[in-house]
Amino acid sequence: MNNIPLSLCLFCVHKDAYQVILNGVKGGPKEKRLAAQFIPKFSLDLCEDEDVSIRRQAIKELPRFATGENIPRVADILTQLLQTDDTAEFNQVNGALLSIFKLDAKGTLGGLFSQILQGEDIVRERAIKFLSAKMKTLPEDVLSKEVEELVFTETKKVLEDVTGEEFVLLMRLVSGLKILQTVSGRQQLVELVVEQAFLEQALNPADTDTVDRLLQCTRQALPLFSKNVHSTRFVTYFCENVLPNLSALASPAPTLDIQLEVLKLLAEMSPFCGDMEKLEANLHTLFNKLLEFMPLPPEDAENGEKESSEEPKLQFSSVECLLYSFHQLGKKLPDFLLDKVDQEKLKDFKIRLQYFARGLQVYIRQLRVALQGKTGDALKTEENKIKVVALKITNNINILIKDLFHNPPSYKSSVTLSWKPVQKSEAVAARTGAPEEGATAIKKPVPVAQRRDARQIYNPPSGKYSATIGNFTYEQRGGGGFRGGGRGRGFGSRGSRSRGRMY
Repeated sequence: MNNIPLSLCLFCVHKDAYQVILNGVKGGPKEKRLAAQFIPKFSLDLCEDEDVSIRRQAIKELPRFATGENIPRVADILTQLLQTDDTAEFNQVNGALLSIFKLDAKGTLGGLFSQILQGEDIVRERAIKFLSAKMKTLPEDVLSKEVEELVFTETKKVLEDVTGEEFVLLMRLVSGLKILQTVSGRQQLVELVVEQAFLEQALNPADTDTVDRLLQCTRQALPLFSKNVHSTRFVTYFCENVLPNLSALASPAPTLDIQLEVLKLLAEMSPFCGDMEKLEANLHTLFNKLLEFMPLPPEDAENGEKESSEEPKLQFSSVECLLYSFHQLGKKLPDFLLDKVDQEKLKDFKIRLQYFARGLQVYIRQLRVALQGKTGDALKTEENKIKVVALKITNNINILIKDLFHNPPSYKSSVTLSWKPVQKSEAVAARTGAPEEGATAIKKPVPVAQRRDARQIYNPPSGKYSATIGNFTYEQRGGGGFRGGGRGRGFGSRGSRSRGRMY
């Protein structure tokens, strides 16, 4: 059967009807249109055959009917066939779709998006994955400006009702379009994310779906921000809605440190914040949250009495994020600590900074001693990777604290967040053996993570500046869909569709 042409199979099964349709191919415009309409339906009968060899032969021959007005119909059929669980057949369908894509990209997109918008859930899911994975492999002459504009237009329709996983895949698809690589294009993408993030609504910190939605949207927006494409609306929302509810946030995943994750996202966005309407109020929010994470020294230690057995826990990772965010926004209102903060509160802040700085110096010395002389493979052990990350965190905090201790406070120092890749200037300083003040002396810092979805957290031990390095865990960034929700705009479970014949 594999060697029998599809046309012969069709002729044998539907001889009289097929002959009439074939004769129509040689007729006038109306007859040709009728033939174009019915030939794919005969093909579909064989694509649904119980015999897998017949189905494969039918799929192989189907692209031959992909001409003119027929291409959207053929693409529609092939898209429906993506629901097969047979690996070889699935790969064959992928290949057939790619082949007709090169014949007529617009027509093929018509069939694909028709099923994404109206087809069964399994077909929709696989069609979105196909576009997200395969579009970038097509040659430039296929992906013309008009084709990319069609993809963007249709994707915006799909985004009116998506799950979390679909949103991530679709954003990956449109973010790669050449027509959106300009400042205005990036701004359009940010607008798409803002619409999905519901930034006009108050945050319900106890609802895991709401928190998960915000995390997913922020992660998608982050790569789009730049000095020309601002993060102001997200930073404002975090300051006004997230930070006040930080301790009440429901984590969408049991292994996710939701508070630290939120603080890291805020820190990454803060350099790209533009003019903020309520800057002073938001700086107060950030300042007060920073105070919560910077403990006062124990009273007995301050009075020269015997040290208490209970020492405050120094949360270095969280403090790095908050200090960095405050440092970035503080540049926009440099007199904040001088004129906008009550003097008693400022005095309290400096006491906390001093206490934290003392502990910091001890940790930095311990970490440098532990890493001294280690190079190459010795730095690649898990224990030493942790120490390198810890040294980067503590160095960053040290630099930022020194800036705030200047009179007046300075916001000129530049640091790279501990989980971000090392900047070129830092690498050059390491190679020349002349690190900046507070910078690590390790010549080849190990990147914290090779992927954006794996972050390392350094949890320093509590107690009196112990030399022991604290626990180290990974945060896995979620990429799946959100739970619950029902149909409607935004994330949530999409409505079920009735199953029936494919075409």
